[in-house]
Amino acid sequence: MFATSLPPRLIHAQNIRPAIHVLQSLLVDWRRRLHQRPELGFREQLTAEFIQQRLTEWGVPFQAGVAKTGVVAVIESDHPGPVLGIRADMDALPIREENEVPYCSQHEGIMHACGHDGHVAIALGTVRYLVAHRDQWRGTVKVIFQPAEEGPGGAKPMIEAGALRNPDVEAMIGLHLWNNLPLGTVGVRTGPLMAATALFHLTIQGKGGHGALPHQTVDAVVVGAQIVNALQTIVARNVDPTQAAVVSVGKFHSGHAPNVIADVAELSGTVRYFDPRYTDFLPARMEQIVAGVCQSQGATYEWNYQALYPPVINDAGMAELVRSVALSVVETPAGVVPDCHTMGGEDMAFFLQAVPGCYFFLGSANTEKALAYPHHHPRFDFDETALSLGVEMFVRCVEAYGLG
Repeated sequence: MFATSLPPRLIHAQNIRPAIHVLQSLLVDWRRRLHQRPELGFREQLTAEFIQQRLTEWGVPFQAGVAKTGVVAVIESDHPGPVLGIRADMDALPIREENEVPYCSQHEGIMHACGHDGHVAIALGTVRYLVAHRDQWRGTVKVIFQPAEEGPGGAKPMIEAGALRNPDVEAMIGLHLWNNLPLGTVGVRTGPLMAATALFHLTIQGKGGHGALPHQTVDAVVVGAQIVNALQTIVARNVDPTQAAVVSVGKFHSGHAPNVIADVAELSGTVRYFDPRYTDFLPARMEQIVAGVCQSQGATYEWNYQALYPPVINDAGMAELVRSVALSVVETPAGVVPDCHTMGGEDMAFFLQAVPGCYFFLGSANTEKALAYPHHHPRFDFDETALSLGVEMFVRCVEAYGLG
């Protein structure tokens, strides 16, 4: 049921500065209002309007309508310095919420089941603090509120629309509330954090016939079954065993009667990996196997491979900056988790390809409050205490980056 069984860690009050601690009730209010009005990718009109209203109230210049619904805000300090980007995704998922809470989704069949409502609240809290304390940090911060992380992907369109220019972003940070880690922990590591993601679809064309006369047919089910088994040899025998990769067939549809040999089979699945050297190798090897099996059985095929997101790879220098900040916030090394990478994907990867940066996980699970259901679950929710901790992390990263 739960993504983590670990109890929450104590967050010492003195580690959250008073000016951020007093924002906690606002953070919760913003998050819950957003949670009630979830929107799918590139349709985040209400969310974008909510963000723009806050920015307007605080006198923060922004650009709206970036990659359809994205918003880019720019905050300048009183002191010259580098330009740091902060990214927060805005979209929800096509999931019917099953939580019985006052702030439950009011949009039928749509739910913030991954914490993006919290990401927006944390980013807004960071903006508010930075605006009110311009004399206490250096440089410029560009906050990028991004649509469509869950698909089809808003990071790349935002980059193409100029989100990283004028002023030019020199480095990026971002966080993901993470129910795989308990409240009071931070997951950060150098190098790969999240996997590259791809989808594939295969249609096998055989020759149908009577189940009692198999010699007259080319059985698409048999061909498909052989392909499923053969694809599993890629990770076992073609991928460096010190690396991680996944080739999973999630859908296999064929046939319509028990005594009829199917002429067509459709298979779909996903591919995940950390090492960019497998970007071209995996689809090529997969099609090689598909072609070989089909040829040996007298079948033909149609192959479609769709690369979605590259791996999320953290820059060593930026990861060390975030790690040092995390140690100052959660106090003990046990609260900073280095072995936190996952085969989940994220289009933050495109930002980290464009500029050096670091994406990190902010523990948000609390089993004691039954707030530990996994991401994308219809009962997903998180401990909102993590919101002010997220603002503290972002603010300290801004301060540390400005000092060079």
